[in-house]
Amino acid sequence: MDPRIADLRVSYETGALAAADLGAQPLDAFSTWFAAANSGEVVEPNAMVLATADATGAPSTRTVLLKGADARGFTFYTNLGSRKSRELHANPNASATFPWFAMHRQVVVVGRAELIARAEVAEYFASRPRDSQIGAWVSRQSEVIEDRSILDERFHELVDDYTDIDVPLPDFWGGWLIRPVTIEFWQGRTSRLHDRLRFTARHGAAALDDQSAWTLERLSP
Repeated sequence: MDPRIADLRVSYETGALAAADLGAQPLDAFSTWFAAANSGEVVEPNAMVLATADATGAPSTRTVLLKGADARGFTFYTNLGSRKSRELHANPNASATFPWFAMHRQVVVVGRAELIARAEVAEYFASRPRDSQIGAWVSRQSEVIEDRSILDERFHELVDDYTDIDVPLPDFWGGWLIRPVTIEFWQGRTSRLHDRLRFTARHGAAALDDQSAWTLERLSP
């Protein structure tokens, strides 16, 4: 290993985090932090690293885009035949990390995933750019393909097929909702003595705007 890698480090001196900064329920806390990340300092603030595991416990991660955050939890959309979807069907436990490095912050969500109702999926799909709608039909996500040209050719075929008509929702495409049981807010501090504050649902997954359902604790870094 290149020894210079071990010498790479950043001193986190941009802020501090107290319990009073977050309030009593996690939805407001997340919304405030997300708004700050979305103010221009962070590229794609809705990008989150999604961790899943198969039925044997073997993990996998990838970056997906958050498409909704409300009292229920956090939503994203994907091919239902993808590796992530297959793993969530077999093992609904999931974690999502928002790595807002430019702000020396991250948020870590841990919970259980469930499929989003088809009516909600259809509403979101209809709001997507047309090329993205067609792309959903083109890609059999996570399947092996011989060459990039297969995707390009199929895309152009479907552009012609759907000329002047709406692109229908694929039956193999949908959304997932992660209902959190914990949400941790992490703020980098000097000397690696970071601030970590974690909301924990008292009785399993709970509404994120119900302050009576959550306990806020400070964790040692």
